[in-house]
Amino acid sequence: MLLFLMGCSDVLDETQRSSFTPEYFQTESGVMGGLTALYQHLRYMYGSGYFLNAYETGTDEYTYGWSADHNCKDMDLSGAGSLTPSSSRSDVTWNNTFGAINTASGIIENATAVGIDEALIAEAKFFRAFDYFLLVQTFGGVPLDLGAGELAFNTSTVRTSTRNTVPEVYTTCIFDDLTYAIENLPENSRETGTATKTLARLYLAKAYLTYGWWLENPNDIDTYPECDRTDPDGHDANWYFQQAYDVATTAIDNPGPFSLQETSYDVNVATNDRHSEMLLYADHTEGSEYYDGSSHTYNTGSSPGNFAAWFVTWNYTQIYSYAESSLTTSVSSVQREAAQDYGRPWSSMAPPIGVIEKTFADKTYDSRYDATFTTTFRANWNKNSNISSYSVLYNANGLPVYPGDVILRILDEEPATEITYPSGGGKSNVGAGVLPDRAEWVISPKGVSRYNWPLLWKIGTYRTDNGDGLGSPNGGITRPFPIAKFSELYLAAAEAAVKGATTTAGKSARELVNVLRARAGKWTYNHNEATAADLDYSTEMTDATPATIDIDYILAERSREFFGEGYRWLDLVRTQKWNEYADEFETCGTTAGDHIRATYTRTIEKYNYLRPIPSGQLDALEMTDAEKEAYQNPGYE
Repeated sequence: MLLFLMGCSDVLDETQRSSFTPEYFQTESGVMGGLTALYQHLRYMYGSGYFLNAYETGTDEYTYGWSADHNCKDMDLSGAGSLTPSSSRSDVTWNNTFGAINTASGIIENATAVGIDEALIAEAKFFRAFDYFLLVQTFGGVPLDLGAGELAFNTSTVRTSTRNTVPEVYTTCIFDDLTYAIENLPENSRETGTATKTLARLYLAKAYLTYGWWLENPNDIDTYPECDRTDPDGHDANWYFQQAYDVATTAIDNPGPFSLQETSYDVNVATNDRHSEMLLYADHTEGSEYYDGSSHTYNTGSSPGNFAAWFVTWNYTQIYSYAESSLTTSVSSVQREAAQDYGRPWSSMAPPIGVIEKTFADKTYDSRYDATFTTTFRANWNKNSNISSYSVLYNANGLPVYPGDVILRILDEEPATEITYPSGGGKSNVGAGVLPDRAEWVISPKGVSRYNWPLLWKIGTYRTDNGDGLGSPNGGITRPFPIAKFSELYLAAAEAAVKGATTTAGKSARELVNVLRARAGKWTYNHNEATAADLDYSTEMTDATPATIDIDYILAERSREFFGEGYRWLDLVRTQKWNEYADEFETCGTTAGDHIRATYTRTIEKYNYLRPIPSGQLDALEMTDAEKEAYQNPGYE
């Protein structure tokens, strides 16, 4: 709608609309415009670095990097900052969901009257449930009445609010809306990337699973608004786990046009975006800045642009090689490039050492480490006209390197020979070390720090308009950001089975997990070695799966499959494992050359399992101080 209004002055002169109005929703074009807005609102969350930070920093997947400001340090809970209602970056979720919920309600109320098909109403119901599900996981109970009645379209400013309980949000909205969506959405998407029956089944399975955990409450975590952990429909946690299993396996058996990709590399390589495993994504386009909503030459880090990968990228452009073997005249041999391996470095979020040593311990059979991270930084100085005259440069041990050669490598494992690290930045300028007779600078897994780490290749920059140059690495990323994948159905069903759901033949927890593990054992390309491969370690992968699967194994597999995509905080909060997994971690320091491994601790209180209501929301309410205090989640001031 906003794009439409900005693009045509004649329409602005004649209609003077700046928002969706009741009259506009009573037209077919109004309903269709509302549906378009629901897909557009995804880009204000998914692909935002601040949103990714809110659901990753402070977990076992990410801590803050050397250049982080309070946005990441406050979310880390490790003493470098303080999480408050005004500093929590979960405000990105709160601020971008309620408007979409109200739009969805407007569509639902008016669509039938203007003769809109039930499948389109189902899309609106899916998004209303989608947003409420994200809200209830993040904040606890949230308001179902936005000013005009429960789940009603509101058309006037309201300065008061009442929060519903967690059971009310699930049973009044989420379950009903998703059930309607399953019954009325098509198997094949209306347009590329629109909602389908399979997508709705995934989210209903996830909602059942999450609510089952909430009812069970194994570690006695607080909820808010306060209420008994009982289901108004009289079901117990086991009933919901069974429903989650049944819905997820039904989706697996009835996939429609969706299917698993052949390899993990295929899932994440940018040239294969929008593939058959993708159920939902926040889309972007390289073809038009206008429709993409972001500058393709210089984005400042604002939504709806996709810039999440910047947060998890360290400043690799400071790596030095030299013009002569004596290593005297330095040259920046790894240039900032609009390529999936590189992109724009903000150095804000860094994976702890445990990610490399534990989560992705198997790097021989399991392809997912290689399909997730960039660990080799290759020479591309020839693409910069200012220094392209150098045909050769010199690197570690004074050895020659050429365009395309590895300049710095983060090793997969500790080498047999001890690495010689410099004091400070050293000749590499980034504190990397040297091994005998090797031309590349090296860093071992235990030397990974807040200064340099494996880059998150899977969500990295990709452009097709670079030509022979470096392209525009400072522009918004034009790839779609993944939100939901067909593969998650297997792990959702497996988790439900672990929680006691009765399974069907061929779909035990172990068998479901092994579908993805077998896929992970297949290599057709080794991206960090830049070589084709024809390797099948699927048998080795499935044989290594424990005979009995527990929730810890499910969480480990979820991290290997969906690392860095914004799942982790929700996974650890749902299973109430956040303290166990993230209250202690190891990494090295914030300066080049600091490879001294240190242990850090986080203070994760029970109240932290809910994020604070943003202070901006409370400031806007015309309520007494006591009412505002009661509205806020306990523990936050």
